Order: sequence, then structure tokens, then C-alpha cells
Amino acid sequence: MPVMESLDTKTISSIMIIVVLGLASCELGSCAVVQFIFGDSLSDVGNNEHLTKSLARASLPWYGIDFGNGMPNGRYCNGRTVADIIGDKMGLPRPPAFLDPSLTEDMILEKGVNFASGGGGILNETGSFFVQRFCLYKQIELFQGTQELIRRKIGAKAADKFFKESRYVVALGSNDFINNFLSPIYSDMYKYSDDGFIDYLMETLDNQLKLLHSLGVRQLTVFGLGPMGCIPLQRILSSSGGCQDRTNKLALNFNKAASKLLDDLSSTLPNATFKFGDAYDVVADVIDNPYKYGFNNSDSPCCSFGNIRPALTCIPASTLCKDRSKYVFWDEYHPTDRANEMIAKEIIRKLGFLHVNSTGNGSPSPAPATAPPLAPPLAPAPANAPSSKD
Repeated sequence: MPVMESLDTKTISSIMIIVVLGLASCELGSCAVVQFIFGDSLSDVGNNEHLTKSLARASLPWYGIDFGNGMPNGRYCNGRTVADIIGDKMGLPRPPAFLDPSLTEDMILEKGVNFASGGGGILNETGSFFVQRFCLYKQIELFQGTQELIRRKIGAKAADKFFKESRYVVALGSNDFINNFLSPIYSDMYKYSDDGFIDYLMETLDNQLKLLHSLGVRQLTVFGLGPMGCIPLQRILSSSGGCQDRTNKLALNFNKAASKLLDDLSSTLPNATFKFGDAYDVVADVIDNPYKYGFNNSDSPCCSFGNIRPALTCIPASTLCKDRSKYVFWDEYHPTDRANEMIAKEIIRKLGFLHVNSTGNGSPSPAPATAPPLAPPLAPAPANAPSSKD
């Protein structure tokens, strides 16, 4: 018995030494590579859940049904986001939401931060009818504050190295069209032509990406837009029920302009590796030929409120499709976990992302083949609740 107690003491002491050495090594500038994510509802992992006045929240069942413990976790999906999946493939930890109450400096050093906010856009005015949301300039402001915290924690030199070696994702733009330019309640609809609005977006994004570079961002990926005119919301609002060609053309022109912008910035900003992740063609082909990719529905949401369309969000009274893996869209706006996996794989294929850290995040949560009984959970779990399945 005394031998066992001695071994336990030695084991505990060893663990404590490892933890201390790990922190010390980070302070010397050898932290693990993490990622920082800027985005909208396609990347939000819980920020809007803590914006109590926001009208853009994913706090109701059945959101998160195929992730972790199956409870709402801030993701506007049944499972993972594209950023989740790409990060997993690269061996990067999943960054917690900036507004997660448990966030600490140590967590930032270990996992990074996700600033994405449902309803946010490149432009400050985008999504204003959601009341509360973080647009990109606000997210960058929060990132600046995060940098200050880390500088105080590990020192300026180590912090500078940490942020320069981190990976960054910027994934916004769709709200600037759907919840701004294409909505008659916004003045931008009347101020700009289609090309003029894209020029306005590019001018703003150019300034934002240069600001991020000045803050030490060196390895950054901007996600392109998919066929926005084919999301269920756009279809149901069209007279024919088909994709809206003008909206899709706006997405294509945005992608073309953004790709050129990223190329220009990479060639002019010192040590910048800025890449554009475009999966438009694959998603368009999936929508046009769903059976070719193992889907059987690409025009309506898996989670819907009977014949009442558009229901906009998934709610406890909604009806789920029998097999979520066969649907391209989860709700009126957002893809399913399986569709997000296809998008992520296409971006990885095009950009040739490599594994970054020595260990990854473990196996992601798969989407069950069939929906569970339609009995809503009693209460939503806290955002980012721990689970062995995620």
C-alpha cells in the first residue's frame, strides 16, 4: 500500500511538472498552433447564444442533434460546421466561442477563439434587424482585445509568435446579400447596382484583411459563397420554386472578386499566405444532381414546420426528415452536417491543407442514419457542453 501511495504521488508530481513545463514552453514561444475564426451563422459555435437580444439564435431543438450530446450548442446545423471539419482534418483544436463564459487565456492558448456571429456580415449595417450580432469589424475589435490578454499572459514576444503561427478563417458575405442588399428594408438595395455593391464589399473586405495583417495574421483562408439562390429560403420566395439566378450570379461575382483580392494581398503584404476557398461548383452540382452524391433532396429543409414555409428556423415543433444524411439543407438557410463535410473536403482538396499539430481532435460526431423520436429535450444544454462524442 505505501508503494502504491508513493507511485501515485510521483505520478501526480510528474503531471504537475508537465503542465508547468507546457505553460513555460508557451511563454517561450512554442505554443501549439490554433485557429481564430471570423464568420456568420455558418461558423458560429455559440456567440449569439450569449447575445440575449439577438433574433438570430440556434438555441432551440433540433439544432445540434448530431453533435456531442445532441443538445443545442450554438451551431446553426444538425452537426458540424465547415470550419469544424477542416480544423479536425488539419489537427487543429476546435476554438470555443468568444462569449463562452468559461473562456480563459489558457483556453485561448490551447484552442484559439471563434468570433463568428449569426447574422453578421462584412458590412456593419448587414443583419441589423437581428438586433444583436457581431459584424466583421466588431469581430476584429474583439480579436484585438484577445491579443492584449495574451500579451499580458505570456509577454509580447511570445504572443507575437503565437498569433503569427496561428491559422485564421474569414467566412462571411452571404448575409451581406440575403440580409442586406437583396432586402428592401435596407438602403443599400437602392444605393448600389449589383456590380457596385460587390465593389463596395471588396473595398471594405480589403481594408479588413489589411487590418488583420497589421495585427499579425499571416496564414488566412477566406471561404467563398455557395449558390445562395438555391437555398430553400430563396426557392420558396421565388415564383417558380427554382433557384434564383440573380442571387447565384451575385455569389459567383463575389467569389471572382474575392479570389483576385486574396491573390493581390498575398503578393503585396509581407509574409502573407492568404487563400480563397471556393466550393461553389461542387455545391451547385450537388444541388443539380443530388443522387449522384448520395443525397435525395436538395431543394427543401430537413427540419421544417409542415407546409408552413418559410419557417426560417428549426423549432421543437418542427418535423425532421427521416434520414438527415440524404438532405443537402438542414433549415431554410444552412447545410446539413453531411453537406458541410463535402464542402470542407472540396476546400481541403483545392488548397492542399496539411496536418498541422501532432494530434487531432478525435473522431467527429457522425450524423445518425435516422431521426430520433420527435420528443423535444426538456431543456437546452449549455453552449459547448462537453461530450465524448464530439
